Amino acid sequence: MTASLQAPDLERRSVLSRRIRLFAAATITYNVVEAVVALWAGNVADSAALIGFGLDSVIEVGSAVALSWQFSSKDPERREHLTLRIIAISFFALAAFVAADSVRALTGAGEAQHSLPGIVVAALSLAIMPVLSWAQRRAGRELGSRTAVADSKQTLLCTYLSAVLLVGLVLNGTLGWWWADAGAALVIAGIAVREGINAWRGEGCCATAGPAEQDVACCAGCQAEPEPAAVPVALGTKPAGR
Repeated sequence: MTASLQAPDLERRSVLSRRIRLFAAATITYNVVEAVVALWAGNVADSAALIGFGLDSVIEVGSAVALSWQFSSKDPERREHLTLRIIAISFFALAAFVAADSVRALTGAGEAQHSLPGIVVAALSLAIMPVLSWAQRRAGRELGSRTAVADSKQTLLCTYLSAVLLVGLVLNGTLGWWWADAGAALVIAGIAVREGINAWRGEGCCATAGPAEQDVACCAGCQAEPEPAAVPVALGTKPAGR
């Protein structure tokens, strides 16, 4: 047990840093494709939720680029504070746009249409994003990087968004509940605000500031936390994950 609480040595930290850069590259690649499909499908179907989902993908690319920039430095910790700020601002920007577009839709500016491409991209993200988030968060916790953990939450948010989006699109397509699309988008905005506040405050596991003993204790506590067992499956369900 004692050995598992030891902070990683220099060689291990180098391995974890490379791993985080790899996860960031994978996030960028997938989300570029996801953003193109979601924004195109959202414009075709006049779907606030799909457009919000596509914008989240764009923001997630920006967050991953910021993380890659941080870990391209020989001293990533020096860039951590700025990277956290970039991630937080990206959450707030997403929430503001999606909330405004949802209100516009709910006040009668347009009813969302059925979107099969949107359902497909939401389902794919629901399968891919949890795995990528878990792997990056695990590496970030072991390394003691708040930015890696925060970015993994950005990726995990995509999982929740995918679930909420999928429910909204299916309800709209099968029952004609066009308002479910805007409702799903508002849930997306609410989750984004919460995660933005956490990132701004630097509330991530394994904070690098402080004595090494505190870092080890923090990481041990994080590793003891269970990962979310399931994603939300109904509109308005609040995710249990961090």
